[in-house]
Amino acid sequence: MRRILLFLLLASFASQAAVKNENASLRNEVQHAIDKGLASLEKTQGTNGTWNADQPAVTALVVTAFNGEPSGRFQKQSPEFLKKSYAYLLSCAKPDGSIYNKKELLNYNTAVATMAFVTAKNPEYRKTIVAARNFLAGSQNDFGEHGKVDNVFDGGVGYGSHYDHSDLNNTLLALEAMYYSKDLARDTDAKDLDWQAAIHFLQSCQNLPGINKEKWASDDPQNKGGFIYYPEKSMAGETTNANGRVAFRSYGSASYAGLLSYIYADLKPNDPRVKAVAGWLDRNFTLEENPGMGPQGLYYYYHTMAKALTLSGVNTIETSDGKKINWREQLALKLINLQKADGSWANENGRWWEKDPALVTSYAVIALELIHRGL
Repeated sequence: MRRILLFLLLASFASQAAVKNENASLRNEVQHAIDKGLASLEKTQGTNGTWNADQPAVTALVVTAFNGEPSGRFQKQSPEFLKKSYAYLLSCAKPDGSIYNKKELLNYNTAVATMAFVTAKNPEYRKTIVAARNFLAGSQNDFGEHGKVDNVFDGGVGYGSHYDHSDLNNTLLALEAMYYSKDLARDTDAKDLDWQAAIHFLQSCQNLPGINKEKWASDDPQNKGGFIYYPEKSMAGETTNANGRVAFRSYGSASYAGLLSYIYADLKPNDPRVKAVAGWLDRNFTLEENPGMGPQGLYYYYHTMAKALTLSGVNTIETSDGKKINWREQLALKLINLQKADGSWANENGRWWEKDPALVTSYAVIALELIHRGL
């Protein structure tokens, strides 16, 4: 009996050691891909410290990727090339707290730039962060009777200068900036979002009858629980269900954006809204495409997936056919195989700027940094 117990104990240790070695091997591969990606970004920086002089968000996303490097070396001692980028971002900060160059995509640029300042962990940027928070809080939409949540677009955030309504992507970015800057804003006069109003807008984008009171919300298995871009608008288009009813198609990147937004808004895993979108994502899990969108927005899909699953505490996804998938391992291998020889990534499909290597490489590197921490 003692020999059997000893054998089982040794077998258990050997199994654990094998898992650790396997994780260490993959972690090293992921680190190598991150290093190559960051090196490619450094080489392509403009002389003025930017990766896109028109849209500060692109430069901010690149800077955020450097700040997330697993060893933290770029946070501990900011190199000169990143100091130039921060000087550019500061030059885009306006008296009202917004951060932009050309007067367009104000909320998008401000939110992403805020994350670049937050991830720097530099107290010198506190004033800029608080001002940006105040601007983002003021950008939350209220289209109905003032002070009441009586319109499907109430509580959300839009581009601020592109069209006059809320959308899921800009709302996610605003929630993210507010979520990660909340500790820096304490003991100040910083404003905050109306989080309950934000939740109202989020659920107004979800195909979930009973929660979403709009008539278009679909409960057919193909769409139930997933998200669309904004009420009555899906980038994945429409579909006609078995009952002949037209439904707005749920799609992958929007659904991960919805899940992530719910997490930022402090909804719990057992909340029916969270469970519904998590279920849709499990049923539609794939790394071959952005579900419902094909190659469009593929790297944004990977990027948002890594963030949402990391914050959800999910290690394994069980698909509709019963397969259990280690998403970190599979996503890491997918990104490593897609990396170009020069260390960059780019989508052959140019929708949403994804032919831009700076943008897409940042998406990929940030996803790999999150994966690295979970291995």
